[in-house]
Amino acid sequence: MSIEKKRKGKPWWLKKSLPQGGEYQRVRNLLSTSGLKTVCQEANCPNMFECFSKDTATFMILGSDCTRNCRFCNVSWGAPLPVDPEEPMRVAKAALDLKLTYVVVTSVTRDDLEDGGATHFANTIHAIKSVLPDDPKVEVLIPDFQGNMAALKIVVCANPDVVNHNIETVPSLYPMARPEANYQQSLDLLQNVKAIDPAMPVKSGIMVGLGETTAALEQTLADLFDHGCDIITLGQYLQPTRAHLNVQKYYSPDEFQQLEHIARQIGFKRIAAGPFVRSSYQAQDLFDI
Repeated sequence: MSIEKKRKGKPWWLKKSLPQGGEYQRVRNLLSTSGLKTVCQEANCPNMFECFSKDTATFMILGSDCTRNCRFCNVSWGAPLPVDPEEPMRVAKAALDLKLTYVVVTSVTRDDLEDGGATHFANTIHAIKSVLPDDPKVEVLIPDFQGNMAALKIVVCANPDVVNHNIETVPSLYPMARPEANYQQSLDLLQNVKAIDPAMPVKSGIMVGLGETTAALEQTLADLFDHGCDIITLGQYLQPTRAHLNVQKYYSPDEFQQLEHIARQIGFKRIAAGPFVRSSYQAQDLFDI
């Protein structure tokens, strides 16, 4: 697939209003003054305006520079800064200011760290649960830790309420979209979460529109389910810049309903499927089902 190919025009169902009222600006100001990053901003998420206007955001820890350069992702790639030991408490205080009861935390991939940032994830989970009142729920969207089981145990044993790791796409597209990742390693991570804590809800996400077939999507959903995944999200890939992979197909709302039906037939009970669905979008709603 050539990334120089002319980009497809977006269909009508991908047009979205951009609310920018007082709450939106308040969240932006809070994040700016606290020195925190969100995946909403770094990944140029289409739901950012909506979420910020509703006093919610997905915190991105461990800096803003990723050690991997996936061709679908808008997060910066480069040499990361040292880990900030004060960041977990800043995340907790920001979540408190936003009056969150369900907090989603993700990160860049930090292959430069021995534990991939697992201890920092654990510290952030502990900080949120110690600062927020009334038993807050914490969902972590983690990298693959290069298959490091000890690192995964650090995160799971910190007792998050959901462990999320995105498979992203079908295996045949990994060399193009995720050349530094491994499909089986990501599946094994999900299975290993259950091995460490069988009661832990496990979540994953797929972006569609990169050229996958329906048969490949169905097989990937089956692989996820067979490896212990409980919650699945399916959303449309949107090309962040001209330097990223082109969209090969825009799935219609009806086609997303068909994908949801396929996932339900496989055995999933908690599914979010739609053009604007992202792994952390309305995460609490899926948790509460």
